[in-house]
This record gives sequence, structure tokens and C-alpha cells, in this order.
Amino acid sequence: MRPPAVAVVDDASLIRESIGLLMPGLDVVAAVATVEELVRRAPAVDVVLLDLHLANLEQQPDVRQGIAAIRTLTRQGYRVCVYSQEERRFVLAACLAAGASGIVSKALPRDRAEQLFLDVAAGGTVVPQPVVGILEVLVRRDCITLLSERQRQILHGRARGLSYAQVARELFVSESTLRGYWFDLTRSLSGSLRGLTPGEIERALGLAPGDLLEFWADPAEEADGADGADRKEWWRIGGRGGR
Repeated sequence: MRPPAVAVVDDASLIRESIGLLMPGLDVVAAVATVEELVRRAPAVDVVLLDLHLANLEQQPDVRQGIAAIRTLTRQGYRVCVYSQEERRFVLAACLAAGASGIVSKALPRDRAEQLFLDVAAGGTVVPQPVVGILEVLVRRDCITLLSERQRQILHGRARGLSYAQVARELFVSESTLRGYWFDLTRSLSGSLRGLTPGEIERALGLAPGDLLEFWADPAEEADGADGADRKEWWRIGGRGGR
């Protein structure tokens, strides 16, 4: 089987130039500094690895990054896996809500990160542990309802930080079977997350009205593809640290 074709969008030249060498399971066919350059080249790839923080917005106001970058790429038909040092859980959840198929931390060991990239390229969804906790609360409070009892049990176990093996033992299934359940479950949850409004999430999580506006855009803006609104939203997200 051929390795998946991958594009890398990262303003760090070291990452662009080395990721293909360090991760031989990936076929890096394009490595660029901006989303605009990738769209111009339009390579055929299985997944785009995207850094969230690409450039100083004051110096290059027309460079898409963050949520705007994810939307631009998904509108072009690309599967996006965020590869970033960003740790704020609501920013990560917003990335999934904007259409990202996975989020991988730059702090992970090389071999683990490569495996997660392969999972996304194969059609999977990679949800980081902090976001799993958010999703579990949304399910418990009936913001996300299209789950079976078994799926709820799996989500609850993973939200508690249990490994696949530990959850499998609790539910008396094989670990391979549970991984298959988790594959389908994360894809379903990510799709449901994209349909929620900031107000619904705020009420479920006990947040004050307006607390999530800096992370979630208005659905009407997203439908309209308002790039100016996207860039304004990213300025609020990116201005609070974490590269």
C-alpha cells in the first residue's frame, strides 16, 4: 500500500523541510508556508497538516490562519489535521467545529504523531483528550443525542482518561472492537459538534452568555464564508498566546 500523500502548511521552515524525513510513512508532496500558496498549487493529497499560528496578523493581514485557514481548506475539499502547540481546549474544539478531521500536538513523540496523521489520512478522526471531556459533557446534557448506550459508555470511559484496553475490559469487548467503535464515535461526535451554536454549548457547560464567541463564529457567517469575519475571529484566538 502506498503511503498517504500529505501537504504541510507551516511557517517554520525546519518543520516543512524535515517532516517527510522524520516520518517515512508519509509522502509529503507539498510543503508551504501559507494556505494561500497551497490553494494556488492545488496538490492532490489525502490530508493537509496545518499549523494554526502561521504568521503575525499585523504584518500579513491577508494570510489566513486558525479557524479561517481550516474553513478555506475544507471548502476546497481537503481533509485537515491541525498540528500545533495550541493547548486551550475551546480553541481545539472550535477547530473540530470548523471542519478539522483531527488535532495532533507538536509535543507528541514523532512516532505517535505519525500514526495519528496516518489515522486521519485513512478517514479517521483524532480528538485530543481535553476535547473528549467537552464532548462527554455535551452528550450527558443532551446537546448531542444521536448516540447509543454503548457509545455513551465508551465516551465516558475515554473522557475519564482510560486506555482502550481498560475501557474494553469494563465493557467486555476486545480492544480491536472498541477501537472500531471509537473510530465511528469520534467521527459522529465531530459532525454533531459542527452543528451546535455557541449558546447551546455555553448553556450545557455552565458558561456565561458570550464566553465562546471568541472561539465559535456565528453559523450565518460560516455559511456565507465571510473571510473578514474569519480573520477577526482568529485575531481574538491568536492574541491570547500558545504557538
